[in-house]
Formats: sequence, structure tokens, C-alpha cells
Amino acid sequence: MNILFNCIAYMHDPVFLALSVITLVCGAVVTLRLFARVRRTENDIRILWLALAGLIGGGTIWSTHFVAMIAYESDFILGYEPVLTFMSLIIAITATTLGFLIASVTKQSYVIEFGGIVLGLGISAMHYTGMMAMKVHGALEWSTVPVIISLITGCFFGAITVNRIARPITRFCKYGGALSFVLAVASMHFVSMSGMTILPSNIQLETPNLISKEFLGIGAFTVMALLLAVSFITNLIDMKTTEVTSKHYEHLALHDPLTGSLNRRGCEQFLDKIIAVGTDDTAGIAVLAVDLDDFKEINEVHGHTTGDHLLCAINERISNVLGNNETLARFGADEFIAIKSSIYTEREAKEFAKRISKAVSKPLLKGDLDISTSASIGFSFFPHHGDTSAQLIEKAKLAMYHSKSNGKNGISAYEKSMGEANKERNTLALELSQSIKNGELEVYYQLQNDTHTRAITGVEALLRWNHPTRGIVSPAIFIPIAEENGFICEIGDWVLKQACKQASQWSVPIKVAVNVAPRQLTDRDLPKKVHAILLETGLSPSRLEIEITESGIIADTALALHSIRQLKALGVKLAMDDYGTGYSSLFTLQNFPFDKIKIDREFIKEINTNKQSSAIVQSTLILGDSLDIPILAEGVETEEHLQFLSKQGCQEVQGYLFGKPMPNSNLVKILDDQAAKENNVAKLNRKPATVTGRSEARRLQVVS
Repeated sequence: MNILFNCIAYMHDPVFLALSVITLVCGAVVTLRLFARVRRTENDIRILWLALAGLIGGGTIWSTHFVAMIAYESDFILGYEPVLTFMSLIIAITATTLGFLIASVTKQSYVIEFGGIVLGLGISAMHYTGMMAMKVHGALEWSTVPVIISLITGCFFGAITVNRIARPITRFCKYGGALSFVLAVASMHFVSMSGMTILPSNIQLETPNLISKEFLGIGAFTVMALLLAVSFITNLIDMKTTEVTSKHYEHLALHDPLTGSLNRRGCEQFLDKIIAVGTDDTAGIAVLAVDLDDFKEINEVHGHTTGDHLLCAINERISNVLGNNETLARFGADEFIAIKSSIYTEREAKEFAKRISKAVSKPLLKGDLDISTSASIGFSFFPHHGDTSAQLIEKAKLAMYHSKSNGKNGISAYEKSMGEANKERNTLALELSQSIKNGELEVYYQLQNDTHTRAITGVEALLRWNHPTRGIVSPAIFIPIAEENGFICEIGDWVLKQACKQASQWSVPIKVAVNVAPRQLTDRDLPKKVHAILLETGLSPSRLEIEITESGIIADTALALHSIRQLKALGVKLAMDDYGTGYSSLFTLQNFPFDKIKIDREFIKEINTNKQSSAIVQSTLILGDSLDIPILAEGVETEEHLQFLSKQGCQEVQGYLFGKPMPNSNLVKILDDQAAKENNVAKLNRKPATVTGRSEARRLQVVS
């Protein structure tokens, strides 16, 4: 220990010794930060960080060694051999890189510490190669014990170095790793130097091309300065890149990629910010929910590309009419949120809403298309309707739903009753989700009749909800709720199964028509479900008629066609429901194999008084006749309706003229009566033939 102390205290120049320590500490901190980066990085950039860590670490070891050798005071040192000096630098960089590579390939095993041992051996190899490069007047003699101790301490502290970075326990472990790196290099160097002795010689040696101590010192400082500069610049570039990337991702996280406006999250953050900051005690904030009317139909008919183009155009139009303290966000598919701060009256909010409504209503021209739309707008007011973004947006949307339910293209301010209506709607949704399990749903049937004979040709299955406290709930109320809340498929499957089960038990084998919701038609398993239900109930496929609306087909034309073909293969009949109310009825008829067309009731109710309605019905009947597709008219309520349709050649009708929808028990009675009448007629038709036969027999007996 005394020898080591004497070596450090009395055999080294304190100034250069201090410089070597500073070089070592600075290099150690940078090197270990880079190694930690190597451990954290998982992509291809990892190899670049590894190379930089090896370069800085190896350069630190090499520079520290030779600055310390400049500090070593001896008159016998002649200089340093260039090749071995350069080789020692290569050894230091290679060994450091290899050690860090080994220590970074795993997160758990002792391979990590083995990488540290390789680092320690690299420090030793660099040191002794550097000492071989030193030329002296005499010969170098090494004591065995210090050399062995230097190797052990170098490997030990090398293992501790990577251990503290790879297996941190506290946030201070990174400092422990840097300290261990310093101790690995310093202990290796000074313990080794304490065991070195220069044996003088009187022989004059030739010293061509040796590097002087002064030049080596300048070179060592230059190498270290360059390496640290490279590391600093690299880290600076990385920090700036990370900052730019972070801002880019933050922008993406808060903005809509299609329109560039704020998205839902960005809108909420912005609104919370202006609520928190405020303007003055009397100023308020108007929050407008803007929902495009009939956008779904436009999107389905003209395609998503046109829909996206329309959204971008409307976003741009609204943005162009915004003034100071006004902001726009795209909150959902076809829903926007507009915010106006520093507002004092509800009239200002309405004027803001009118300005946006006017901008939305301008027609969109794209090629040969001329698309017009409108917006249903609702608004809430801070602080009267809430003091958080969530409350204000929710109430603005409730007001918007109120506008949409009142005929669309309207503007409504939030009222407390709207919240109560929404609460009631949510309560209904919860109760509806339990209605099947509680046995509250029931299938009713409406008769379908032959136009000329009035005979029953089939029935349409219609769903009714018999609520235990509310009574009969209208399908117009609960079907949209089921669609919005995602259990329309479950209810639709239940109706299909119940209708098939009951139809299989009727005394007269008439057909039963069952509506399939658009969401059911997008279910790839629909044909399998229908097949399973037919097998389970025993109903003949030819007696089942699936009714499909145009909206269900247009949602996914390819999938709908695939499902329809599979249903046809089962022998099931297909009817096009609500014909004439969609956007592409002729396209649908051309591409889908329907067995029946059902004319919507809206065209039937004014058939005797409205020229347009009668013309549409007549043209549909002509079209059906040309395509050999039977036509059924819905909503037939008067004899005049029936006479007109009979005269025009309509085959089947359905409506209140023949009866309102009825439960299965009532239908069973009607069918049983019809079956009994048919049996009586059959018996009467057979009885005269039998009597005539017997009379003829008696006559023959008399004659004989």
C-alpha cells in the first residue's frame, strides 16, 4: 500500500495527474450514459449508440493512460513507439465495444457481468500495450503481485460498472457505474505502475521516430476533446430530434389526420385550458356540437373517398368563417365541435351557430357530383351548463340530438329537459338489454294478402316490447336504441328464431317474412345462423322470407352479396324492403337476386291523390313485371288503395285494411279457422261425387 501511495504521490506531476483524473471522470460519465442508451434502445440505431459508447469509452481509457504517463516523472523515458501507441488505442476501443455488446445482449443472466470482465481485460491489454510502446534507457521490470492485482481490480470494477447500469436499484446507480469505471481504469493503471521498475542501462539506444511526451500529451488531449465534442454534438442532435419527434407525435395525438383540426382529445384539452385561464368574470364560452345530416347515406352511396372529401371541404369552410377566439375540432366521424370564448349572451352563440350552418349548407361540387348537406347544431354555455369540457360537450351534443330529432338542419340551445330525456333513453337501453332474458319481447304478425282474392299469402314478423311498467313500447323508440347500443343483432337473431319456431307449428303453411337489420347483414355468420335455426325449428326454407333494406346492402356491398347468395342457396326467399326510399334502388335490383319487392308505405298513402306517388308505384309495378319479380305494397289502408293496386297488377298487399299486427295466438286462430274452412270445402267437393256414385249404383242394380 505504501508503494502504491508513493507511486501516486511522489512519482507523478500533480497537475498532469489531476488532468488525467478529470479526463477519466468526464469520459466515464459520458461513456456510461451512452451505454445506458444502448441498453434502452431496441431498434437498428442501437448499434450506432454502441459504436459511439465504445469509441468514447476506449478513447477515455487511452487518453487517461497517456496523460497519466506524461505525469509520471522519470528521466529514463525516451518516448513512445508510434505503432504500439496507436495499437493500444485500437485495443481500448475494440475491447470497450465488445464488453458493452456482451453486456447489452441480455437483461437477466450473468453474461452482463462477463461483459464487464471483458471491459476490464481490455483496460489491462491497453495499459500493457501502451507500456510496451514506452521506450526507456534500460529495461522495464514488473513485480508479479501488483500485475495480478491490477488485472483482478480492473476486471472486478469493470463487472461492477456494467452491473450498476444494467441492474439499477435506485436512481443513483448510474453514478455508481461511473465511479466503478473510474476505479477500473485508475486501479489498473496505478497498481500496475507501483509494480514497475526501470533498470537503467549505459548503452546508448537509437530512438528514431519516437513520439515525445509533449506531442503525445497534445495528441491525447486532442483525441479526448474530439471524442467528447462528438459525443456532445451527437447527444444534442438526439435531444433535438427527440424534442421534434415528441412535438410531432403530440401534434398527431391532438389533431385529426384527415382535416388537420383538433381531435377529440385536443378539443377537450383546449377547452379545459381556456376554462381554467378564463378571460374575465363576466365572459362565457359557447360550445357547439355540429353533426352533418345524412352523412352516412352520402358516404355509403358515393363512397368513403367522397365522404372524406366532403368532411375536408366542410372543415375548411367552417375554418374560413371563424373569427378571433373561435376554434374548430373534428370530434367524431361526421361530428365537429366549435368553441367561441369571450362571449356574453346566448344571442352571440346563436349567431355563431348560424354562421357555421350557412357555411356547411353550401353545395359541394366534385366532378359530376353536386352534393348538398346540412348540419344539426346544439350548443351549451359556460358557466351556466357546466364547468368542465366533458359537461359542456355532453350537453352541447344533447342539444344537437334535439335538433336532429326535430327535423334536422336546426339550432338548439341546451335545456335541462334534454338531459332528462337522455337519461330516460339510457334507462331504456339498459332495460332493453335485459328484455330477452326477462321474456318481455314478443313477435307480432301482420297479414299479407292476395290483391285479387284477398286470401292470406303470408305474414310479416314484427317485434313488440311489452315493458312491465311502461306497457307496449313503440319499435320506433327501442329499435334505434338497440342499434346505437350494439344489441340489435342479438334481438334480431331472437326474432328470427321465434318466428321460425312459431311458423313451423301453424296449421296453414304460409310464408313468414322477417326483417334483418343492416348490422345483422354485415355478420359473416348470418347464413350459418339461419341454417341452424331452420334445422332446429324444422321450418321449410321456402317458407322463410328475409327482408333487407337498401341501407343494409350499401354498407358493405360485397359482404351483403356473399351472404345473400348463401341464403339463396339454402332455399330462403329474399325481399327488398322499403323500395324507393334509398339512393340506389335500381343498382340494388340489378346486382342482387331478390324474389320480391316491397313498395314503401309512404308511396301508398297518397296513391289516389298524389300524381307523383301513383306514377312511382305504377313504374315500380312495370319494372317488377319486366324483371319477373312479384310486388307487395305496404300501407294499404282503404278499399281505394286496394282497387288502384289491383287495377295496376300488384300481386300482394299488406296493411290495416286486412288487420293490424297481432300476437301469435290470434294468428293461430285465424289460420285454424281458414284450415277448417278449407277442409269443409274439400269435404263438400268430395261429397256430391260420392252421392252420385251411389245413386248410379242403385240405378244399375234396378236396371239389372
